[in-house]
Amino acid sequence: MLCDRYRDFTRLVVYQIYPRSFMDSNGDGIGDLQGIISKLDYIKGLGANAVWLCPCFKSPNDDNGYDISDYRDIMDEFGTMADMDQLIEELHSRGMKLILDLVPNHSSTSHRWFRESRKGRDNPYSNYYVWADKPLNDWKAAFGGSAWEYDEMRGQYYLHSFAVSQADLNWDEPAVRQEMIDIIDFWVNKGADGFRIDVVDSISKDYSNPNRGKFGPHLHEYIRTLFGREEVSHIFTVGESNVKDIEELVRHCGADRGELTSLFVFDHMDVGRSDKFTPKEDSLKSLRDILVYWQQETDRNEILYTLFTDNHDQPAMISRIGNDSELRYESATDIATMMYLLKGVPFIYQGQEIGQTSAHFDDINDFDDVESLGHYKEMLERMSPEEALEKVNFGSRDNARHPMPWDGSEKCGFTEGEPWLAMHSRSAEINVEKDLSSDKSVYRFYQKLLALRTGNDVFLDGDLDVLSAAEDDHFIYTRTLGDEKWVVVCNFEKEQDIRVPLECGKAMLSNLGREDADGTYLPYECAVFRAV
Repeated sequence: MLCDRYRDFTRLVVYQIYPRSFMDSNGDGIGDLQGIISKLDYIKGLGANAVWLCPCFKSPNDDNGYDISDYRDIMDEFGTMADMDQLIEELHSRGMKLILDLVPNHSSTSHRWFRESRKGRDNPYSNYYVWADKPLNDWKAAFGGSAWEYDEMRGQYYLHSFAVSQADLNWDEPAVRQEMIDIIDFWVNKGADGFRIDVVDSISKDYSNPNRGKFGPHLHEYIRTLFGREEVSHIFTVGESNVKDIEELVRHCGADRGELTSLFVFDHMDVGRSDKFTPKEDSLKSLRDILVYWQQETDRNEILYTLFTDNHDQPAMISRIGNDSELRYESATDIATMMYLLKGVPFIYQGQEIGQTSAHFDDINDFDDVESLGHYKEMLERMSPEEALEKVNFGSRDNARHPMPWDGSEKCGFTEGEPWLAMHSRSAEINVEKDLSSDKSVYRFYQKLLALRTGNDVFLDGDLDVLSAAEDDHFIYTRTLGDEKWVVVCNFEKEQDIRVPLECGKAMLSNLGREDADGTYLPYECAVFRAV
């Protein structure tokens, strides 16, 4: 059972928006805040009651907004602060919450803090960033190359864990911690209901750690500095972190820690690939087993788990672990049922609700992602351009960043101008208008699935029991609260006969019209029953 502090958050259903690619309201080819406002009823109609907005702050966009030059202003392409105020008001009037993306590890080198800091060691902002006379180690940046860059003006090297234009902030400097506190309070006072915290495990550095210093000695102290305050005790927080074990997860999210509400655990995002740009043969068994492990561990430790399959950094899960062609609908709905009737907070990434897949392009110039372009350049040193492009097509973050296809027209109803990034290669086939008119609508299935979840407390706080065996090519689990028990059956890749070891009524939800629990299940078929 979850502690009282977290129980209300189990009712959240979060829809993640990548603003640049969601909806353009003014024809400049770039999504914006007014475009988001125009689609809020679509999001609410899906069953979401919260929106996580990827960074919308001022930025030169070297990393699409994750390089912030002003934390208290809106990116020019996205609109104005008045637009943000309206978005907050429109969300709250619909009973929906706003979760903003906080990027505390680094800022843009265009930020006023960095421009001042590089002027010299006597500047008031001198210690806002990590400077050294020579590189302190041999760290590599996440986007390729050394993590240390020499600055001619300062005459020293600065640390950048990501792009050269993303300088790491020095969290050992008290003034930096106070700046972040002030930024959080600024947005909470405006009406923000929570934050997703980007690479939170990097804000304290261990310079002897080869993995870019993550989990430094003051990490939890610094997180408590931000969120262990009474003024923000009511907000929802979810961290992005490379946590691999339950003990570290508890240190981040334990109810008595005064740190984060929850944390994204990424173990299951490794299914279907041996590294970010290399696929591997895999099965939904892998996904099931990882989910079961974390469900059991987080339940035992009273931790609020996060339920997600896709986000702005990941190619579509159904393209890695499902059948994204002739069984795309079945795969999308089966994986959703596996995931979103478990214990935790559901996160749904834009386009996922219509069964969006990964894309494919024949020219590297069709890509914008700084990470992909950096790795493509490095891959050319050891493989052909064709092989490197295939890897980029598989793993690029652009897979999740192509403009949202609202209809099947040339520009997909996203814009009247030239889209900032090529439309998805399958947008004529996979778009909102076509999905909503289809007999096999992923969106309408999501509506029913989320309504089932939020309309029954058993899925919010009920106990989880796994009925299928480890060797089974399917997943059967129950959720139980008091005398109420529900049974979830999800078949995997092969047609097979499945017998449920409980007496069940007729199916309350099924992706292929099933009525009875026992019988032959088609590939990726799923159904939900109430136990008799």
